[in-house]
Amino acid sequence: MSFGDPNPNNPYGQQPGQPPQGQPGYGYPQQPPQGVPPQQGQPGYGYPQQPGQAPQGQPGYGYPQQAPGTLQANNGYINVPVLGTVQVASMGRRLGARAIDGVVIGVILSIIMGIGLAGAVGIANDCDPNSADYTSCMNDASAGIVTAMFTWIAVIAVFTLLYEWLMISLVGATVGKLAVGLRVVKENTGQNPGLGSGFIRYIIPIVGAFLCYIGAILVYLSPFFDNSGKLQGWHDRAAGTLVIKK
Repeated sequence: MSFGDPNPNNPYGQQPGQPPQGQPGYGYPQQPPQGVPPQQGQPGYGYPQQPGQAPQGQPGYGYPQQAPGTLQANNGYINVPVLGTVQVASMGRRLGARAIDGVVIGVILSIIMGIGLAGAVGIANDCDPNSADYTSCMNDASAGIVTAMFTWIAVIAVFTLLYEWLMISLVGATVGKLAVGLRVVKENTGQNPGLGSGFIRYIIPIVGAFLCYIGAILVYLSPFFDNSGKLQGWHDRAAGTLVIKK
């Protein structure tokens, strides 16, 4: 019997909760050797970690991640599924893309209109003023010019529909947006809008155009009124789309 041991069941004389000297077993906190700090990025077992933080350089499961669609400090960057962190398109680029598209559409439609009017004028030139049927010939020429004008209007509607709708839906950009490096994507997937969302995005400015085109202008300028920082126009919100830099 040892007179210095108050507990006869503790033959080693160790403090409770500590392993026997020289035998650091499992379940006991380890201490780093004196003068040797734990290696950065590889904290060993037994070293205390800060609650709610992943080990440095090892962001594991269970640690909070940034939610999709979240702006980063309102600095013009946004987290989009699949694409990751992307930059929201500025209004200057968007308006520049719209201007380029206007030029492209205008040139193509002017060519179509010129062909139609040339045909109508050709009919009028074929009318002989000395002929007995000159009046009926001119009436036919006038009818041809009117028909050409209505055809031109129909071509404008169909061409702009197919140009804007199909390119945004399937490619994610028109010629103007491709030229300035922009792309339209679904906010919740990061993919091209698709035919449904692309049509919604197209038709809203067209409906506004019936109000002397003032409504369409307001739709195109509506990103200025978006206080979320995403620069979404009314047509973008309705379609669930974002305009981003490629």
